[in-house]
Amino acid sequence: MEQIVSNPPAMRQRLLRWLRVAVHIGSLAPLALLISDIPTVNPIQAITQHSGRTAIILLMLCLACTPLNLLFGWKWAASLRKPLGLYSFLYVCLHLLTFAVLDYGLDGRLIWQAVLEKRYVVAGFSGFLLLLPLAITSTKGWQRRLGRRWRALHSLIYPAAILAILHFLWLSKVIRDPLIYGAIVAALLIVRLPPVRSQIAAWRRPARRLATLPGEASIE
Repeated sequence: MEQIVSNPPAMRQRLLRWLRVAVHIGSLAPLALLISDIPTVNPIQAITQHSGRTAIILLMLCLACTPLNLLFGWKWAASLRKPLGLYSFLYVCLHLLTFAVLDYGLDGRLIWQAVLEKRYVVAGFSGFLLLLPLAITSTKGWQRRLGRRWRALHSLIYPAAILAILHFLWLSKVIRDPLIYGAIVAALLIVRLPPVRSQIAAWRRPARRLATLPGEASIE
């Protein structure tokens, strides 16, 4: 019986380690695809589009971790939020550097003109500014120093995600993908609303009672 009790937690730990490895591999894989796209006719455009889309996808996966826990009780998903968020920020930085260095040659006058004339630049740069303090304070040390303020600060990821969708929408000539991404982000944010969270908790309560019937609790 002792072996039966101890095996499931050990298996969950191994599974979690493999999931973390998969997150790292999956998040870095787009860089290899990006390198293969560089020899194209317009490498700057290829890097810009590829890095921007990857950043949004990883940001959505980061936002999906909490709903997965709320809906299905997958507590392991919470441990994947940090790497997904940091990898998303990595691609945001690559996206911004491509715009500022490769596209505009670090010409401050041209960059400022683009900020004044193009709303998608304003949305994208504003989203970057919101994500910057989240990346800086992502360590456990900062979490201890900030205390309760840490959670409030990291709620900036929500407006940052909305700005990312607006940036994508205003930049795209075909709006189908931005609208799909926007719908996903909207659903992930709606799940976090207190009335929705309460309804999900009420829906999951009978399932939790069934999962802990007599004779099954020792396996947990």
